[in-house]
Parts: sequence; C-alpha cells; structure tokens
Amino acid sequence: MEASRKTRSAQASNGFFNNDNVVGYIFAAPFIISFLCLTMIPMGLSLYYSFCNYKIGALPDFIGVQNYLNLMKDATFVHSLLVTIQYVVIGVPLKLVFALFIAMLLTKPTKAQGFYRAVYYIPSLIGGSVAVALVWKQLFGSRGPIVSIIKTLGVKGFNFFGSTTWAFLPLVLCNAWQFGSSMLIFASGLKQIPKDYYEAAEIDGAGVVRRFFSITLPILSPIILFNLIMQLISGFMTFTQAQIITDGGPNYATNYIALNIFKEGFAFQHMGYACAQSWVMLLIMAAVTGIIFKTSSYWTFYEN
Repeated sequence: MEASRKTRSAQASNGFFNNDNVVGYIFAAPFIISFLCLTMIPMGLSLYYSFCNYKIGALPDFIGVQNYLNLMKDATFVHSLLVTIQYVVIGVPLKLVFALFIAMLLTKPTKAQGFYRAVYYIPSLIGGSVAVALVWKQLFGSRGPIVSIIKTLGVKGFNFFGSTTWAFLPLVLCNAWQFGSSMLIFASGLKQIPKDYYEAAEIDGAGVVRRFFSITLPILSPIILFNLIMQLISGFMTFTQAQIITDGGPNYATNYIALNIFKEGFAFQHMGYACAQSWVMLLIMAAVTGIIFKTSSYWTFYEN
C-alpha cells in the first residue's frame, strides 16, 4: 500500500514537471521576479510618491496633485524640458544620419569589413562612460585642442562651456559619436535590399542620389522608424554627459530633464517632486512616440 502511494506521488511529480507550461514558468521566473521587483514595484512607488511630499528616509505626506501643479509654475523645469527637446531635435537626426552614412560605407565589400565594423562600434560601448565624458570635457574645454583650433582661425575668447548658445554642441557631438548600435542595424537592413532593384534603376538611368531616395530610404524606412524611436527615448534620458561635462550649465543651458530630476531628488531631497517630473517626462515620451507611430503609416514602407 505504502509503495503504491509512493509510486502515484512520483508519477504526479513527474507529470507536474513534464508540463510544458510549468517548465516555461520556471525558466521565466528570474525575469518575472526581477521585472516585478526592479521595474513594476518601483514604478508603482514612484507614482504614489509623486502625489506626496517625500524625502528619502522620511514618511511620505500625501498632498494630492500639488507637485504637478507646482511643475506648471516651475521655470527651471520648463526650461529643462525646452533644452531637452532642443537636444533631441538636433542630436537624434544627426546621430541617425551619421550612422546611416557610415553603414553605407561599411556595407561595401572589402577584406577588412569586419575589422572596420568592430572599430566603428567601439564608441557605442564606451561612449556613455564617465571616463569618456571627462575626455570630451578636456577636448572642448577652454584650453582644449578644439578651442585652440578655433582660436587660430581668428575667433578670440571662444569657450563652449561658457556660452549658453554653444554649450550643448559638445554634448550633441558626444552623443552622435556613439552611433555604433544604430549603424549595425542600418548595415543589416542595407544587406537585405535586393541588388536587382539597384540594377534595374541603373538601367533606367537613375543616378546615385535618385537610387538612394527612391530605393534605399523607402526600404529602410521600418529600420529608420525603429532607430528613431530608440534614439528618441535615449535622448530624453540623457544624463551622464550633461552631469560630467557641464553639470547643467552655464545658466541651466544644458540642465536636461533627467539631470534636473536627479538634482531635485538627491541634491535637494525633493523626491516626491522629482517623481512627479519623472512621470511628466514619461507621458511626454509616450506622446511623442505615439505621434511618430501614428504618422509612420505615411512614410514607412512595408514590402509585404
């Protein structure tokens, strides 16, 4: 009798673990647990704290929508939002154009093609680090080689980081320098374009420019859409370069929204207010992404 019960128990246990759904849940459990603990729960707490007057280590004091009302009157927040939009509008297209240009160069068959791709991808691996930001700060500093070259052209007293007009440029160029991931995606898309299209267009007398705008861009448009969305999100979240290179200056000219949220939450201990800013930024990013997806049907070509 006892042996029979043990046999049935073993069979039930084997049946449980042989179930494909159970095995799938077991393998997915680390991701599910980390997603809940590191993403969903912090997001829920952030949303709650955005309605509170909250400092780290203290009990939250619920104040309703007051933080959001204060945002409308906060000139620093509005300015941070505007300079972030400026950074995204200038930096993202520049990065995508540069990535596509390099991808087109690297897709031409050469013996050292793999080596060139690896070399061009390195900036994306190290470009966002603190060390590289410090190097970039030295390059564009008042005594750096870039400013020295500008001075030799007759422009005296020029200083990137002392000018509210030009301080953003080194940050934009630093971001464009990290084009590796977008470049590889573009290169993959370029390889999928049938050569017959180019041969037929060439027979019809289409030049290089016409072939680019009539064949390459339309077929690459889904990849352009993907890269555009990813780089927009990355642009709105720019933090390291702004903190290390300019610290938001001069006169808040590079005080991007992510840096402003960091200062409010950790420097000024206004964590509830910082959470409210984070949710406003999330809504703006979602709105921009939604508009791009909505309008993509007018300029994105799907061969299917």
